Amino acid sequence: MSKPLSNQTALVTGASRGIGRAIARRLADDGAHVFVHYNRSSGEADQLVTEIKQAGGSAEAIGANLEKVESVDQLIADAKSKLVGRKLDILVNNAGILESHSLGEPDVAALDRLLAVNVRAPYQLTSGLAGSLSDDARIIFTSSIVAKTVVGGAVYALTKGAIDTLTRYLAVNLGERGIRVNAIAPGAIETDMAAGFIGTDEGKSQVTSMQALKRIGQAEDIARVAGFLAGPDSGWVTGQVIDASGGSKL
Repeated sequence: MSKPLSNQTALVTGASRGIGRAIARRLADDGAHVFVHYNRSSGEADQLVTEIKQAGGSAEAIGANLEKVESVDQLIADAKSKLVGRKLDILVNNAGILESHSLGEPDVAALDRLLAVNVRAPYQLTSGLAGSLSDDARIIFTSSIVAKTVVGGAVYALTKGAIDTLTRYLAVNLGERGIRVNAIAPGAIETDMAAGFIGTDEGKSQVTSMQALKRIGQAEDIARVAGFLAGPDSGWVTGQVIDASGGSKL
């Protein structure tokens, strides 16, 4: 039986851990050849590639520091060279960093770092690979519910608000080519990034008290949404930010 993403190619940024890792595995399970992007976690990326191959899938690791403009340019060049005459069918801009800073305690370097990784890099990567996308490609961004709810730090939230806006604009700009662009807005997900606020019983209790569904979200919950957006069943969905938060802050 043919898989929904057979003979397709995907690039997932920040795929060595957390949500990105789960998305990469889901896309591979659905038949795609997956470029597993990592920054520093080369060992974890290689391990994921091995796991995908052992499960009968296809993947390869590709490294880049998304904080640096020249490194993103190199990632674009590397991805194009690895495509070898193929087109890129799925681009998942998942990589991001989380830092909390209070008003009155400005840290310009931290602000620049968050904007670089969370906003500039996905825009730069998408723009650089636009010509390599297939005419029915899917672009998926990882946003966050903090873009529309006052939870967490303002600086991180503004970067995710920018992603929501970018999603809508790209959906219009690329729609004539049949390219669909959507974002997923998770709530609190049990990953290393979120360990600071859901790593304790108190934190878990606080999170679930804000949710309609009374459990802690898992990376696989977000990967299932990504699988839908990457697959044929979402063929009439574009320009949307899909809330995947268990009904947080309803």
